[in-house]
Amino acid sequence: MAGHNVTIENTIKALTDGRKYSTIKDILVTMNGADIAAVFEEISKDKIPLLFRLLPKKLAAETFVEMSTDLQELLIQGFSNAELREVIEELYVDDVADLIDEMPANVVKRILDHADPEMRRDINEILKYPENSAGSIMTTEYISLKPNMTIDEALRRIRETAVDKETVYTCYVTENRKLIGVVTLKEILLVKDDNTRISDIMNPNVISVHTTDEREEVAKQLSKYNFIAMPVIDNEGMLVGIITFDDAMDVIEKETTEDIEKMAAILPSEKGYLQSKAIDIYKQRIPWLLLLMVSATFTGMIISMFEAALAAQVVLTAFIPMLMDTGGNAGSQASVTVIRALSLGNVSFRDLPKVIWKEFRAAILSGLSLAAVCFFKILLIDRLFLGNKDVTLLVSAVVCATLAVTVIAAKIIGGTLPMLAEKLGFDPAVMSSPFITTIIDAISLLVYFGFASLLLFR
Repeated sequence: MAGHNVTIENTIKALTDGRKYSTIKDILVTMNGADIAAVFEEISKDKIPLLFRLLPKKLAAETFVEMSTDLQELLIQGFSNAELREVIEELYVDDVADLIDEMPANVVKRILDHADPEMRRDINEILKYPENSAGSIMTTEYISLKPNMTIDEALRRIRETAVDKETVYTCYVTENRKLIGVVTLKEILLVKDDNTRISDIMNPNVISVHTTDEREEVAKQLSKYNFIAMPVIDNEGMLVGIITFDDAMDVIEKETTEDIEKMAAILPSEKGYLQSKAIDIYKQRIPWLLLLMVSATFTGMIISMFEAALAAQVVLTAFIPMLMDTGGNAGSQASVTVIRALSLGNVSFRDLPKVIWKEFRAAILSGLSLAAVCFFKILLIDRLFLGNKDVTLLVSAVVCATLAVTVIAAKIIGGTLPMLAEKLGFDPAVMSSPFITTIIDAISLLVYFGFASLLLFR
């Protein structure tokens, strides 16, 4: 698809230069809104307002939703009042709420000024919920049916109201706004008797979420049950909105991106990489770099403590990088695996003993394998091939014993720290590669010099 977009992009650029706007419109109307938005991201910004105005109203709204915040703001600033009103009218309430959440105050005021009173009320309803809650990503546009409706009445209601709803495939049965059941459009269409009541075919066992539930957990529920939409209820059990699968996918993508950034010791960002300025990237990375640099002071202190021992056995210095890197890599493997399992709900804090036992067994096998290979590597390469006579059997034993113990400690620490962090209310992703590597570096040095003192400096 990327290659296809490049071809379209080049074609549109050439046609724009030649002022072939009717041809450009013919091309754009055959495309999906997401693809048009991707093409617009690569085109000169001064051309985008002109090209956007070539799109039919519905396609323009679909494209607008998929565009980056910067381009959305650019278009809003250039829209006439009538154009802005047209775009807003075509957007779903949750999309407008998301838009408002990302725009500067002056743009937000203009958007709200041109939204109709009903939409403003729905937007305010969504915006009152916490940022990471289910209420913040729901839409209030859903199809509601009454239990005493006949099939014929239900179909008439769906036809009358479906045009403004985000999904029509799942209908919710309410009584005095309280959610009492759910029925699919397929089930309604397959009923042969038009006088059958909705209450006779609805499923009263409705799986729903609360407005204050974490949105990431809601996305997991949608994935677990393979729902197209999930109903959202308030404290009184009243149906206040639904969360559709596309919004859930956006949440999963955002949360996964944040976890990856945290695991790489980067502060999460709302902008994409190409949309971020160099100074933004600097601000994301420098806090963790400073923290990790300062924390490395502990490893320096440990080396300083054993400076005399290193002077007596200089050869030990050559193996420090290997021991620290291997320990850090082993800890990272365990931490990333457990962090992912936590995010998917495969493990919880009560599984801590199982995780420790599993990582311990894996660490024993890994540590012994690495130690065995390292022992022969030291004797064959360092001693025989490189001719380093200071590499004795005792030195090899110290290095290999340290390697085995470090790997065991690293895997247990890497597997347990994320779970402890989550139990304490922290994001497990923070306990990832850079942080764990710093801890393992200190442990590996302490173990290394402990074995060296025991076997070499008696």
